[in-house]
Amino acid sequence: MIFETDIAMAATEVALYLVIGSILLSFIRLAKGPRLPDRVIALDMMTVSIVAFCALYSIISGQSVFLDVAIVLALIGFLTTLALARFGERRTARRNRDHPSDATEQIEEVAEQPMEEDE
Repeated sequence: MIFETDIAMAATEVALYLVIGSILLSFIRLAKGPRLPDRVIALDMMTVSIVAFCALYSIISGQSVFLDVAIVLALIGFLTTLALARFGERRTARRNRDHPSDATEQIEEVAEQPMEEDE
């Protein structure tokens, strides 16, 4: 084992349980939505949490093979987030092209709202 003290081992195990909790909370947000950007952010958060889980498990087990898995998963998660963001951008552009009056009304509504000042 790579741990010199029991405190370091306990801290790593606590971090592992916290990461598992963040994965579960991200999954709930992914399931509930309600919009595509919420789901994309939740999926990205799940990916980051799973990468952290792999890194922590690698530390606990002392096997570096899990770090390779974490790197590959991080790359795939990044590309997935990019693809979903591009999909959402194209969907919004297509929706605005099909219904230009809706987009104009939304812009006018936002423009009419008063600016909030920082206190």
